[in-house]
Parts: sequence; structure tokens; C-alpha cells
Amino acid sequence: MKNILAAVVIILLTLLSFGCEPRAKQKSEGLTIIKDTLSIGVEIGYPPMEYYDTDGVTPIGYNIEMIKALAQKLGLKVNFIDTAWEGILAGLDANRYDVAVNITILPEREKRYNFTKPYISSSMTIVALKSSSLKIENLQDIAGYRVAFQGDTTAQYFTERLKEQGINFTSFAYDKILNCFDDLLLGRADLIAVDNIVAFNYAEKENSYFEVIWQGQADEYIGIALKKGNDALTDALNNALDELFADGTMQKIFASFH
Repeated sequence: MKNILAAVVIILLTLLSFGCEPRAKQKSEGLTIIKDTLSIGVEIGYPPMEYYDTDGVTPIGYNIEMIKALAQKLGLKVNFIDTAWEGILAGLDANRYDVAVNITILPEREKRYNFTKPYISSSMTIVALKSSSLKIENLQDIAGYRVAFQGDTTAQYFTERLKEQGINFTSFAYDKILNCFDDLLLGRADLIAVDNIVAFNYAEKENSYFEVIWQGQADEYIGIALKKGNDALTDALNNALDELFADGTMQKIFASFH
């Protein structure tokens, strides 16, 4: 996982532009819905990106720490709004919050929403139980199996494309990725389709029951989504992202959640 995250950082360092001059902290001045506060729509249940600490109350994870660092750059407080994944973009439309995090940048989404520069890249993986001895040498090999995924994610789009290619398997959509792993353990699914960051977070834990048995290319880029036309806040966040990559903060956050 550490090697994967290090590679992700290197890729994104080439994607993001640097050389920005240090800026004084700026207040929101109408950029945000609530004065001096950045409101964030986030599904807190997707480790290691965002999840609750052992107290069941405190949100932690890569995206949580990144947003805190971005808000600090902008001189803003943060307000995390735990939101069901299937409604997270609708929350932007309804002005429930200023931004939504951990959103894969897709052409159809860019037509409806503003996006920051990508801050992480990912690839699709397939996870199985170590005890199953299942092997996936090519994607045709998932034929006949039961595949779990979180609904309305790129994992769902991935499985839909496979079915369009004529690969016959049973698919199950879950509202949270945690439930996919629970049902894999219970024998209600054979495989999970999920992005590599989450997959390796589960598979590389000590005494893990899971293993990654297939991984695709790193061809997905994740950014922060904003309401269409919110260009001022988008630009401010992009500048702050540049600074966080340039000063090493993003790399430190990556290292904290591998």
C-alpha cells in the first residue's frame, strides 16, 4: 500500500502546477454557504479515505485530514456533513454543502459540476477471501461468480461494462463498502469490485482475510466536486492544493493512512 500511495503522489506531483506565491489566509467573503466555514459532503464509511475513529464519533482518514489542511490554508473552519453516497452530488445541487469529496472525475460529471484538480489516482481491483483460492488472470474469469460493489460508484460502472462485453456473473450493489466486505466474509459474495486504495487497506492489514487477486490500470482521477459555476471557490481550492503538494503536506497525509 505504501508503494502504491507513493506512486500516486509522484503521478499527481506531475499533474499539479507549482510555483505559486505564498498567500495570506483569506476568509470566505461569500465563497461559502456559511460565512468563514467550509461545509463538506462526505460519506464517512470508506476507509482509509474517510471513516469514524474508534469512538464512533470523530471522522478521520485521508480526505478528512486533506480537507482540514485545505480549510486552514483558506482560513476557514470545517463542517463535515455525513451523507449517503447515492445522494452526495444531489446535496451539492440542493446547497447542503459547498463541496463533496472523494469524487471520481468523469466527463458526464464535469458537465454538471465544477471539479478541482485531481488529488489522487486509483485503479479498479477485484478482492477475494484468501481462503477461497480464487484466481482472476483475466476479467473473463469472473464469469459465474457473485460480485459485490458499492452502488453508484465507478465499481458499478466497471461491472456494467463487463456485462455489456458478455461476461455473465451475478452482481450485488451495496450502500456502503463495509457491507461488501462483511458479506464476502459471510459467504454471500465471492468477489468485490472496488478501487485499489480501499482494497489494499483491507488486504494489507495484519491477519487480513482478504487479498487482491486482480488490479487494473491507474486510470481514475479523484477530485473535489463543487456546484457548477462556483469558480471562485474552485480556484481557491486549486491554489491551496498546489501549496499542500509543494510543501509536502499531502505526502505526509498519504503516509499517515496506508
